[in-house]
Amino acid sequence: MGNSKPVYVIGHRNPDTDSICSAIAYAELKRKVGEDAIAARAGQVNAETQYALDYFKVEAPMLIVDLYPRVKDIMLECQAVVKETDNLRYLGRVLQENNLRSVPVTDGEGRMVGIVTVSDLAQRYFEELNMQDLGESAVSLKAIVDIIEGEIVVDSDEAALVKGKVHIAAGSKATIKKWVSQGDVVLVGEGQYASMQECLLHNIACLIVTNIGNIPEMVKQDARRTHAMIVRTPLDTFTAARLINQSIPVGHIMQKKLTAFQSHQRLSDIRGTIESSKFRNYPVVDNERLVGIVSRDKLMLPDPERVILVDHNERGQAVEGIESAKVVEIVDHHRLGGMQTGEPIYIREEPVGCTATIVANMYWQKNIEIAKEVAGLLLSAIISDTVLFKSPTCTGYDKITAERLAGIAGVEIQEYGMALLKAGASISDMKPAEIAKNDMKEFQIGDYRVLVSQISVMDTQEALKMKPELLESMQAICATDNFDMCLLMVTDILQESTELLYVGSPKTLIGQAFMKDASGDSIYLPGVMSRKKQIIPPLTEAVKRLQK
Repeated sequence: MGNSKPVYVIGHRNPDTDSICSAIAYAELKRKVGEDAIAARAGQVNAETQYALDYFKVEAPMLIVDLYPRVKDIMLECQAVVKETDNLRYLGRVLQENNLRSVPVTDGEGRMVGIVTVSDLAQRYFEELNMQDLGESAVSLKAIVDIIEGEIVVDSDEAALVKGKVHIAAGSKATIKKWVSQGDVVLVGEGQYASMQECLLHNIACLIVTNIGNIPEMVKQDARRTHAMIVRTPLDTFTAARLINQSIPVGHIMQKKLTAFQSHQRLSDIRGTIESSKFRNYPVVDNERLVGIVSRDKLMLPDPERVILVDHNERGQAVEGIESAKVVEIVDHHRLGGMQTGEPIYIREEPVGCTATIVANMYWQKNIEIAKEVAGLLLSAIISDTVLFKSPTCTGYDKITAERLAGIAGVEIQEYGMALLKAGASISDMKPAEIAKNDMKEFQIGDYRVLVSQISVMDTQEALKMKPELLESMQAICATDNFDMCLLMVTDILQESTELLYVGSPKTLIGQAFMKDASGDSIYLPGVMSRKKQIIPPLTEAVKRLQK
């Protein structure tokens, strides 16, 4: 397709076995014909599906919570980073060489600690009009020696931090006495021996002799006696003084209060912050680590994610944020649910019992061999969706396809099928709220927004013992998610029947659909096993009758 982004093959929310297995198989088919396809899922894997995945030793697809564009989609790589211990001279060089107006600051462990801008650096240059007090700047003697390209003549503790100010020794002894204090750094021009000795009398930290000036032995002795460092530099006094001001570490002038984002944040959630702030670039920080930047100048919607929908075609059932993505294909076996696309797309929609039936035959139509584990997953999906061929949705096409897949997968259909269904029928470890949401699908039926969940069991009574709790959970779903009605199909695999629980209104919709007294909260539906063929169509026709 000529796209750099992969295409995600994904089923509906609260995925069932068909949704998961068809996504895996169709993504594999796409890769075999040369497309960059990735299988995905829009929810947790249920027990039945996990049984199939474990049996055929296949990993579950990647989980996609939503498809909204996120910070990571527009994040840029950092052109440059400085450490909080780097000096201002180095910072200025980084900004200039990379044509930047701001640069992130990290600590020695790579953690993000601040950001520094051209404005911060400019403010520091304005302050250079006065000699600086280094006492609060955490500048070491070694940093000063390095920045002025100095040669140490009389040694001292290089790691010691300067606690005083920077002065240029000029004028009389009285002037020096007035301005110079203990712990200061003093610059002295060559030949000013009296000024050198006077400065050392005041217990300064460092005496810097400019222009490679001569230093008499008596001056060196005074320095050793007062534990002062003497440094000689080839620079002139003005240049040396200016560079000392630039020896201050970046951490001293950086902005510690950050406006930073995380890579997983939605773009819609950060736009307001960017519009209300003044910065041009914003760091992206995950787990305290700098991973990129977001530029105000390049804050535009990224190319949408490309998706192929399998086992559904209704917006209400699709992964959240589907409206932000580009749907490029649909492979499904349900009714058409009004999904709109911006341009024509490929749709494979067939009235069969399972999407996996369609996918398997797409392999064979293209003369592409199906791997054993993929065949096993496709077979599992057909067994699940047709309830081992007992569902009225099952067609002869499903059965023929399943038999062919069983031969490739090397399993006996009845034996494997019962084991698979039994794995999915256990509800002993499930809470009422989980059962109420099991394999749930949303439908727009007339003017009503309806949620229909389904749980397949070997013994209906096991579930009905929790009926009050199930109804309570269903009521909560209606209230929280604004559904008009919530339905739960408790389908007995062995008896081939369904106990239909319902909450919400209008209950007359249930009565009209199934021609039963629906004044209570459940009805028994013998022979009913399919949501697609035996629940949704009657509800749709009932709405039409009620709205006449």
